[in-house]
Amino acid sequence: MKNILIILLVVLHLNASDEFDEVKSSYFKSYDYELLGNYKEAIKVLAPLYAKYPRGYTLNLRFGWLFFQNKNYADSINYYKKASLINTYALDPRLGLLKVYLETHSYDKAQSVASELIKIDYYNYYANIYMIQSLNAQQKYDISIKIINKMLALYPTDISYLELLAVVYKATNSKYLLKLYEDILILDPNNVYVRSDFK
Repeated sequence: MKNILIILLVVLHLNASDEFDEVKSSYFKSYDYELLGNYKEAIKVLAPLYAKYPRGYTLNLRFGWLFFQNKNYADSINYYKKASLINTYALDPRLGLLKVYLETHSYDKAQSVASELIKIDYYNYYANIYMIQSLNAQQKYDISIKIINKMLALYPTDISYLELLAVVYKATNSKYLLKLYEDILILDPNNVYVRSDFK
């Protein structure tokens, strides 16, 4: 009986090791294809794994990202939503959805998802950025500036938030825009956003 148990454990270990190697190999190939910008192949090499593990959180998240990169937004949304259902506490799938909604100009949906995330994590760096981007796209500058100021209180030299403030100042013809540009250039002398506005 003891020998049978040992043999069974060895067989299970070998199977687990083979399984791990298959998963690792597929992911590594997918990363290599992604680096080359070949998203279709990056998806294709993971498809056999997905057939085995359709409820894999990481796989669904990865497919959401790869389909987003490949500009197949409907599939991206589908996989991000699946990942979110698999791990209901995870923020990553919802942040992925936000990127898709912003890219597809679905600003109401982006604002809704960002609002949900901010209720969970009030100071979430990316949820607040995406919320501001969706508000700016809808020209809701009064709300946008409140969120920007909230985040700049925590990150006063953060270039991303300062650029978002510049977007609002520019859209609203604020007299503080040039001073803000100067502040940004002190922190980031080669800032592309500010330099492109001076051309």
